[in-house]
Parts: sequence; structure tokens; C-alpha cells
Amino acid sequence: MTIPTQKIATLPSRRLSVAPMLDWTDRHCRMFHRQITRHTWLYTEMVTTGALLHGDVERHLNFNDEEHPVALQLGGSEPADLAKSAKLGEQWGYDEINLNCGCPSERVQKGAFGACLMAEPQLVADCVKAMRDAVSIDVTVKHRIGIDQVEAYDFVRDFVGTIAEAGCTTFIVHARNAILKGLSPKENREIPPLKAEYAYRLKRDFPQLEIIINGGIKTIEDIDAHLLHVDGVMIGREAYHNPYLMASFDARYYGDATPVKSRAEVLQAMLPYMREQLARYGKSRVGGGLRLNSMTRHMLGLMAGMQGARAFRQILSDSKKLAAGDPALLLEALARTQPVAA
Repeated sequence: MTIPTQKIATLPSRRLSVAPMLDWTDRHCRMFHRQITRHTWLYTEMVTTGALLHGDVERHLNFNDEEHPVALQLGGSEPADLAKSAKLGEQWGYDEINLNCGCPSERVQKGAFGACLMAEPQLVADCVKAMRDAVSIDVTVKHRIGIDQVEAYDFVRDFVGTIAEAGCTTFIVHARNAILKGLSPKENREIPPLKAEYAYRLKRDFPQLEIIINGGIKTIEDIDAHLLHVDGVMIGREAYHNPYLMASFDARYYGDATPVKSRAEVLQAMLPYMREQLARYGKSRVGGGLRLNSMTRHMLGLMAGMQGARAFRQILSDSKKLAAGDPALLLEALARTQPVAA
């Protein structure tokens, strides 16, 4: 077991980040995204306290030094368990601990955490305080603006105010209600209307807090518009389906003049990583018997909007080619696309 220790001396701001997405933002996805943007914050999938306290810690917390800045999102509602889990996250080298108060799935509700925690702000405050007492890194909260039919702005304002009193200074606001009964997680990302103004009002009411908006953000124009009102923007599924959107982030939002990698250079940069991972984890329990598809699936959207994008996806999804386990499959897929400039 190797615990990562390398960290960025001065962390970039959370001006841009990629949302924690269950089954998507694993360490391979984050490593891929890091080839496109150096400064954008990356978040893990939600990891429950039970998985860490009673499961395989290395499998859940292992990550690559290159991923920094990277945050661990926790799911739980017991202050003591969250404190222990947060401490593990800090020991493994994460830059931030984030508490999930936004997931509406029934599985999460059965564990009495996620979005249903918004109904218990004092419990969330206790959880945040316990974690802050246990670690020296930032503890943040990701939440919705309301639950079920509770749509008044006062609800989220009071929620944030209560948690802020426990010392939390960063709130990531998914600007939709969470409907706990009757809608699937997918429908919860699409049906409840977006109310960006609620996030904007939180920033006006709590100017001392860092307010980051999430939900339905797909374009540079969307990002620019939100940044007129809040401190940061968290991109969700657009970062996964159209990852090269992030190629302009470092220069535009962080003032980094480092040349942008072309799509071809991004794929080339992933090759040594993929070979090393397959050699190390191909038959390991830590990698779950790592297969090539575990990494290539995150790259399917890289050529979105480009001529040959469909052929690119088809090659990276070909079961027979994937079974061979050769990362050079990336180069074969690349050859089917038109030459791409940075």
C-alpha cells in the first residue's frame, strides 16, 4: 500500500471544478481529465463512511499524485464516523473533504444521508464540526436548494447559515430541488427547475462564504455568466460527455499560459498511465481485476463534435479489441478521426 504524499504547494482556487459523479469520476476518469486541465478541481465519486470504516480503504481512496487538486466526497450522517473517514482522507493526501447533502437516490435515503440531510441542518452542522475538528484541510458541503415541495429561498438560506456557524466556509449549490419520492436520480437532474438566482442570493446574503454553483452548466458562456454572481462553477455531465470543453479552462480562468494539449496529445499522455495501471492492477483486488474498458470508457466523449467521433467511440467500445487489453487501441481510434488542432 502506497499513500500519496505529493501535494500542490499553493492550491488553485475552486473557480472551476468537476462534480462528483457516481460510477463516473473514478481515479481513471480524473487522471484523464487532468491531462486536459491542470487547475480545475476534481472530485471523487461519493464514498460512504461504511465503505471506509468496514471495507477496503485502499480500493476506495487510492489515487494518483497527478490528480491534485482533488477532493474526497463522503456520504454519511454520523458525526463520529464522518470524522474518522475524513481523517483517512487527509492521511491519504486529499486536498478537501466534501459532505454529500444533495444525492436524492433511494439507496442513499435508506442510509439517512444525501439530500434528506437538508431536513436536519443541525445534524449537518454537527457532522461538519466533527470533521473540521479531525482534519486540517477544508471541509465543504454540496447540497440542493430544497427538498420535495419546499421551494422557498428561506429554506436553503437557513440551511447554509446553520452550517456556516459550524465553521464551513464553502458551499457547492446544485441549484435544483431534490425530489425524494417519485423521481429517479436521473430525473432529479433534469425535471426540477434550475434556480440559479438562489445561489446568487446566497452569495449576496453570505458574502464571506465561498459559493459555487452546479447544475445544467454546458458552455463557456454559461460559466462566464455565473461567475458574475458567485465564486465558482462546478461542471457535471458536460465535463464527462464533452471533456475537451475544459481545454480552455486553465488559460481563461487561471491565467495559465501553458500550451493546451491537443486531443491527440491527451491520448498520447494517457498511454503510459494505462500500461502501468494494467501491469499493476490487471489481476489485483485493488483494481478489481482492472480491464482496459475501465479506462477507455471515460474517453468516449473526447472527440465530441469532431469528424470521425462516431468511429472513435465505436473502436473504443469494441469488445473484441478491448479484450486484447492493449492501450494502443487509443491510437487506432485516433487514426479514424480527422487531424485535430489544439
